[in-house]
Amino acid sequence: MPGYAALMAVTAKRAHALALSLENASAYPHFDRIAFRTPRRTFATLALSGRDLNFMFDLRQQAHFCKQAPHAIAPVAGGWGRMGATRCDLALIDAATFTAALKAAHARANAPLPKRARVAKQAPLTRQASVAKQLPVAKPTRAVRTPRAGR
Repeated sequence: MPGYAALMAVTAKRAHALALSLENASAYPHFDRIAFRTPRRTFATLALSGRDLNFMFDLRQQAHFCKQAPHAIAPVAGGWGRMGATRCDLALIDAATFTAALKAAHARANAPLPKRARVAKQAPLTRQASVAKQLPVAKPTRAVRTPRAGR
């Protein structure tokens, strides 16, 4: 059956091999996981137990893959999940979906970072101007003379 391999679950060994087969990919230890990265950023981490792999997606990619395989892919709990970190249960994911998700995370990590907009340089402020910018402007008050006692 030609499609049989695509329906099988992904092993940790196969996930490791697929991640390292991608362009500019390397592996390094990361706490209790193995992280896969490009020269720019990390795109996935594999648990040492081999049970799951976390993808580093943007939020659009995260929503897409969570919808495509809700039984196997879900956002990581907490703040990391809100930033696109997505857990994949290797025992439940099919090879085709896993490969597509891994390639998407890798493409995001391997893409050049967007260039920041350049801000036009302003002339430096003089000391007097910078002090004036920091101090609030007070309304001038009218001096009132009070009569002294004994005069």
